[in-house]
Amino acid sequence: MAFIADALSRVKPSATIAVTQKARDLKAQGREVISLSVGEPDFDTPTHICDAAVEAIRRGETRYTPVLGIPQLREAAAKKFKRENGLDYKASDIIVATGGKHILFNAFLATINPGDEVIVPAPYWVSYPEMVAICGGTNVFVDTTMEHGFKLQPEDLERAITPRTKWLVLNSPSNPSGAAYTHDELKKVTDVLLRHPQVHILTDDIYEHLVYGDFKFATVAQVEPNLFERTLTMNGVSKAYAMTGWRIGFAAGPAPLIKAMDMLQGQQTSGACSIAQWAAVAALEGPQDHLATFRKAFQERRDLVVSMLGQAKYLQCPSPEGAFYVFPSCKEAIGRKTPEGKVLESDVDFVTALLEAEGVAVVQGSAFGTGPNFRVSYAASNATLEDACGKIQRFCASLS
Repeated sequence: MAFIADALSRVKPSATIAVTQKARDLKAQGREVISLSVGEPDFDTPTHICDAAVEAIRRGETRYTPVLGIPQLREAAAKKFKRENGLDYKASDIIVATGGKHILFNAFLATINPGDEVIVPAPYWVSYPEMVAICGGTNVFVDTTMEHGFKLQPEDLERAITPRTKWLVLNSPSNPSGAAYTHDELKKVTDVLLRHPQVHILTDDIYEHLVYGDFKFATVAQVEPNLFERTLTMNGVSKAYAMTGWRIGFAAGPAPLIKAMDMLQGQQTSGACSIAQWAAVAALEGPQDHLATFRKAFQERRDLVVSMLGQAKYLQCPSPEGAFYVFPSCKEAIGRKTPEGKVLESDVDFVTALLEAEGVAVVQGSAFGTGPNFRVSYAASNATLEDACGKIQRFCASLS
């Protein structure tokens, strides 16, 4: 009898974490490495949020919290959904968890039976399919293309839906592509979903506030109110408030689902960290001035990276609408040789050779289900990005 559960044989390690670790190993060997593989803002958490956490400690807010989250945070989340998304949720419709990943995992664990299908547009965040696999579900990947801005097309969604389809996962703006759906683009997707009442929608809105130019964010239940009872709307404070390490995510959805997730979480972690929850209240209810500062900085960085990688030999780099990633194609580099004579046969070879030659760490697109591409996180200073992109240009120019 095997000691390790069979379910783990269906799961692959996170490629983003693996690349980050390889970069750390090279640094430990004395190499200079620029890591553009990590998906977190490089800004400090705003001061008023940190102050709220300190004040919570001094008030003695250091005990167990309700499994669903402290009432003050669930109320703040309900107000946020109403204020920013036009969605009418009660505090009882909301659950708080230890990060957005925890929300997603509990939603799948609470609903998926063996053989249930989950539609996951590719490229996708690396953890979606692994969570589905752990829970015994069947991933149904639907490819998107650079020509369509890496966005799910309604006719492709229609073809993918079967009687066993339980969920569609929709991440906008997207990790890894940065693609974000307009209101009209979402409406075409929701029109398909209205014809299939067995399909629920898990919308990952964690990058909501990181959209650029004149782009207007929209979410599924806002675009199509008839899908309100079939949608779990997930968000959190990690990206827009630079609170990745605070580990607070929240979601709103139909009462039976929230109740099931509450029961599961009660046997897992119970309530999220009390201090982090009070900090999240301050994030949602306090000053929002930093959002414009973050957006301006990230848009400048996006434009810098898109411009420089667009000038690199053998690369194509579209300009995304949001998040802090670009997802260039390295298709024209495949089959070419490095100066050492190594033939690049895949995007894995491309990112490995880039790291070894120039000390720049990025993540292969195939880890996200789409290749040959690679993901660059531009959550770094302009100077760092200019240096890294120059090295990528030099590496590409060296190929023959």
